[in-house]
Amino acid sequence: MRILVTGGCGYKGTVLTKKLLEQGNEVIVVDTQWFGNHLESHACLEIIKEDIRETDNIPMDGVEAVIHLANIANDPGVELNPSLSWEVNVLATQQLADRSVRFGVKQFIFASSGSVYGVKKEAQVTEDLPLVPISVYNKTKMVAERVLLSFQEKIRIHCIRPATVCGWSPRMRLDISVNMLTLQALKNGVITVFGGQQTRPNIHIQDMIGVYQHFLQNPNLDSGCYNAGFENISILDIAQQVVKKVPAKIQVTDSNDPRSYRQNSDKLRATGFFPRYSVADAIDEVIDRYKDGELVDSDQCYTVKWMKQLNLDSQT
Repeated sequence: MRILVTGGCGYKGTVLTKKLLEQGNEVIVVDTQWFGNHLESHACLEIIKEDIRETDNIPMDGVEAVIHLANIANDPGVELNPSLSWEVNVLATQQLADRSVRFGVKQFIFASSGSVYGVKKEAQVTEDLPLVPISVYNKTKMVAERVLLSFQEKIRIHCIRPATVCGWSPRMRLDISVNMLTLQALKNGVITVFGGQQTRPNIHIQDMIGVYQHFLQNPNLDSGCYNAGFENISILDIAQQVVKKVPAKIQVTDSNDPRSYRQNSDKLRATGFFPRYSVADAIDEVIDRYKDGELVDSDQCYTVKWMKQLNLDSQT
């Protein structure tokens, strides 16, 4: 299969691209490479360094499926430059979907976010609950979903709402909860927990990649939105799991982030997908990669720090 992966040099994209190639697919990666390129050369891989806003420069001939990962990630990153984020996360998504339809692409898989729900009191957050996004990032993902679903009569649309992803990637991120707390314990012997009682869903990066592969292998699944999160635990719970493996103290401070919800992924499970990995596995991976020297803490592992160094916190 010929597959276009936007953001294929990113945290999830790097792992996904490798898996797709191992399965014998032909992959086109389009990525700005703001955070580098950790992909190895491969006869069936074409890497294009390009901004997805330049939609006409994205090759689509023969592409059967698009996995759209490219975006300005997380709340703080989007707040640095909201205008850029709306252009990348929404406008470019619409243009890419329209181009996909024009080139006869059969399936469009979109990396949305479980954060579109905002603050929920329900015991289980399912896909039929109303979305109440509370940040610009959440809003861009919600609007992009709505735009994409307007194309569902012409192309199969699968919007995946991931929980917070964790675990090892060659393009590592250390600004997401499990990875960040584990590194704090390893480097500092102290874990700082903001709030701590907020419950959030989590998903291991290998399961996240598995979800995208699952939809590729089942392209006729109904168009729509699917939650992808399997461990609903608090930030404090994560820290406590870490200190069982790494001697460290936990310091709890106040938080101004009220988001707390328990994601229900029964709809995804009903399609035949089941997780194989856990938060505990992700913690072990970070520990092992740190100890063997493969995990190096650098500004490039933090979205906001690196965007500022690239001067992306101004109008672009």
